Amino acid sequence: MKNFTELRTMRIFLFLLSMAIIFNYSPSVAQLSQVNNMDNQLKSGQKSTPIIPGAERMEMYLPLLKGRSVAIFANQTSMVKNSHLIDTLLKCGIKVVKIFGPEHGFRGDADAGEKLGNTQDKKTGIPVISLYGNHKKPTAEDLLGVDMLIFDIQDVGVRFYTFISSLEYYLEAAVENHIPLLILDRPNPNGFYVDGPVLDKKFKSFVGMQPIPVVYGMTVGEYALMLAGEKWLSPLANATDINQPATKDRQKNVFQLKVILCKNYDHNSKYVLPIAPSPNLKSMQAIYLYPSTCFFEGTLLSEGRGTEAPFQIFGHPLLPNNLFSFTPKPTAGAKSSKCFYQKCYGWYIAGSNEVVLQNIKNSVQIKYLLDAYHLFPGKDSFFLINNFFNQLAGTDLLMAQIKQQVKENDIRKSWKPLIDNFKKIRKKYLLYKDFVSN
Repeated sequence: MKNFTELRTMRIFLFLLSMAIIFNYSPSVAQLSQVNNMDNQLKSGQKSTPIIPGAERMEMYLPLLKGRSVAIFANQTSMVKNSHLIDTLLKCGIKVVKIFGPEHGFRGDADAGEKLGNTQDKKTGIPVISLYGNHKKPTAEDLLGVDMLIFDIQDVGVRFYTFISSLEYYLEAAVENHIPLLILDRPNPNGFYVDGPVLDKKFKSFVGMQPIPVVYGMTVGEYALMLAGEKWLSPLANATDINQPATKDRQKNVFQLKVILCKNYDHNSKYVLPIAPSPNLKSMQAIYLYPSTCFFEGTLLSEGRGTEAPFQIFGHPLLPNNLFSFTPKPTAGAKSSKCFYQKCYGWYIAGSNEVVLQNIKNSVQIKYLLDAYHLFPGKDSFFLINNFFNQLAGTDLLMAQIKQQVKENDIRKSWKPLIDNFKKIRKKYLLYKDFVSN
């Protein structure tokens, strides 16, 4: 009887958990990770091999930090298991003298685009310098007293997610000031494909600085090597040679860069993030859909900020009222956005991680944009007039194609030549086994 009761209890628990995932109620990212790992083990009949981020491979980089004054570019994702990287290094006797923070802040709780000033970390008393807004690149003054730089942030592998723009400025500052840079690599949760329009340099901005597709299939370590190798940095930085690994020698014309690799990761991996990378990417489903639905930020439509599922929900009050309805309101990480307190009609793309992955089909889905534009009554006002859509797309061609109602397959064909050229460049800098096919 006891075994029967336990079995029945377990079945009820698994059923409720599966329903929560299917209907996208609100299991945490960590819970989703556990469920996915269990599911993968059941399918394969074997135990899965855990992916170990570079930050957790401390034996590989602690010797490089001994006796140095270290500055770290980090946020809430910079974890070594259950401890923040900064706290971990301090416990190991490493001298951390400065913290640099990206968009959303060092603790990751600021709105997208919110201006942040310099502060002091309450826990450690270390100065925190914001590298966002008008101050995106560390100055020589910022780097006084620093003789080693670290970059450790969980990225999501999408061109308009601004952490790789911050990486570029950080790398430039390191090279220009002859300070060795250590990148603690982390898996790319969208690293298993390459797709989307390639940026035209005419549309360069902080949401897209280099001629890469929307989804570029590289880790931050690989991307840093490409920035340097392709001479995509400042003229002064481009004139400097790269030397791996980082050493204590600081020669004027040699820059020392070292990437601490992830273990058990390659570009076929479906890595589930243990911590939300920013306030409005709350689940793996949102992270998978972000390359497709972030385009709505450049339109009148709400992209779901102020709802329970940003980037999975999108719509507008003027769309047909027989569609999914929602009313966005201010929330933590979304204090102001479009359509707040207005009843909107649109779409809610729900489902498990596996369902969403099947729907996106390893590609940037422009069908959502095409459907929304087709149904929107005031087509002349669909796109915002501030050119932000073109900055997100990296080109003005996509907007023109949507307005001309070009078929989805033809739009995709127009991307292919530049994507194929990018893949040739990308291949030179891969540190991990590439995906099987795309």
